[in-house]
Amino acid sequence: MSTITAQRPHTMPKEKAKKKAEELASHLAQRLGIEWQWKGDVLYFEAPSGTAKGTKGEVTVTDTEIAVAVQLPFLLKMMSPMIESKVKEQLDTIVA
Repeated sequence: MSTITAQRPHTMPKEKAKKKAEELASHLAQRLGIEWQWKGDVLYFEAPSGTAKGTKGEVTVTDTEIAVAVQLPFLLKMMSPMIESKVKEQLDTIVA
């Protein structure tokens, strides 16, 4: 598995940051079929089927930072640079 990590500082209230992360997860659920759930301040996600099958990860929200870790299955490893770019782009959108 290939792992992508990214983090960005934020200045918004933690609940607002969590809401933005949840909105992104909902969008990805519709687009890629991921399943997600919150456990405390960590949003865990996994793609059990579809084009992203086997992808899993987490979004951790603190008072000052949002951190993302995505584990890609072997079949998506070649696309890692493109996926990493998209992850960082989405993260920048969340904290903007």
